[in-house]
Amino acid sequence: MKTNRRILELKEFDYIFAGNDESNKRHSLDKESFGELEDLIYEFADKNEDIYKYLTISTKRNVGKVIHVKNYVGLIQLPNGTQIQILPKIYLSNNQNKNENDEIKRIFLKMLKSLKDFKQINEFTSARLDISRFNIYEIFIRMFLIELSSLVKHGLKSAYVKKEKNLNCFKGKLLVNKHIQNNFCHKERAYMLYDEFSANRPENRLIKSTLGKLRKATTLYENSKQICNFLNDFDSVDLSTNYENDFSKTVIDKNTKEYTNLIQWAKVFLMNKSFTTFSGKNGAKALLFPMEKIYESYVAQQIRRNLNPDWQISCQDKTHKLFGKFNLITDIILRNDDRTIILDTKWKNLINDKSKNYGISQGDMYQMFAYAKKYNAKEVWLLYPLNAETINIQPEIYKDGDIYVNIAFVNLSKEDYFKTLAKSITNKD
Repeated sequence: MKTNRRILELKEFDYIFAGNDESNKRHSLDKESFGELEDLIYEFADKNEDIYKYLTISTKRNVGKVIHVKNYVGLIQLPNGTQIQILPKIYLSNNQNKNENDEIKRIFLKMLKSLKDFKQINEFTSARLDISRFNIYEIFIRMFLIELSSLVKHGLKSAYVKKEKNLNCFKGKLLVNKHIQNNFCHKERAYMLYDEFSANRPENRLIKSTLGKLRKATTLYENSKQICNFLNDFDSVDLSTNYENDFSKTVIDKNTKEYTNLIQWAKVFLMNKSFTTFSGKNGAKALLFPMEKIYESYVAQQIRRNLNPDWQISCQDKTHKLFGKFNLITDIILRNDDRTIILDTKWKNLINDKSKNYGISQGDMYQMFAYAKKYNAKEVWLLYPLNAETINIQPEIYKDGDIYVNIAFVNLSKEDYFKTLAKSITNKD
């Protein structure tokens, strides 16, 4: 297998071109790599996988065949070693000469931590990484290894584990039936059930299994070397043979608090929580995150943090149905004594064209009207991400009867933005 370590960085919704077209050089792959990516798409399309949610193949006039990246971000690694890193399309309102892609990676990681499966990841971990040197998956591996180094430094936790074994002495309880079966001709032995103080507990088995998976996944020498060193520390621990069973048996208390983040990471890596993974038969693999879900989760988290205490917030509310059969699932609902406000996040880029309603779809407005009627809410907010076209647009307010739909453009790169947004949403004019 070749080890072409080229990294192609692009943004969601971009196109990937084949060949060395100078006009599209920033988003072009050599023909071999383009063919391998094309093969991966067709392979999973044949398996009835939803690959076309992430990548589609089409043609452009005067260009030829192109691959269109959708609104999933993450990493694709091709059999020849080429890596395609897809970053979210986040507008940086105050870049201050920072590397754009590195800054977007930092914001993306911050957004990712709002997801349930990433919520226990400490803030300090990303700050200690030189993000420019790592792709997204290697950043996750590095975070896990940083957490693990602290555990290994203090020592793995052990627990009493029940064991069955043929012994030359009495220890614990004699298992009569098994003793007869195994020792009919060996009167000197005894088949015993006993407790042994051992590091072979569920938490350590899951961590060792995670290390085994990451050793195969990493492409960085420093990560690979550290993983191998850690595996030596887990030499007396078995691999997990049943992830779900071992996760159900994990115990996090005052004696095992060092495992909190590690078990969360193990769940992410072993159970593929919060993202989509797929591997091709020739070694291609992908790790992709849905930006709609991440954006919705992050906005909800930030609104919750900046909300006045006299407001209640609920997310993914399923209280009402349309026509009694169709679920109405609202992203965020804010309530106090006399007001109900509906917030709906839309990971879409609007345009600076008032004659086209800035690109707001009729479907979005129908949806907001249905929400307002079912929840008896007079105030609705549609929250779109800020982009270069909408930076100077004055947010629009649409009125129909006594229902107001407010449009806001969320500035993901401004630290104190959500404090202002929460105040704007809940304050009456």
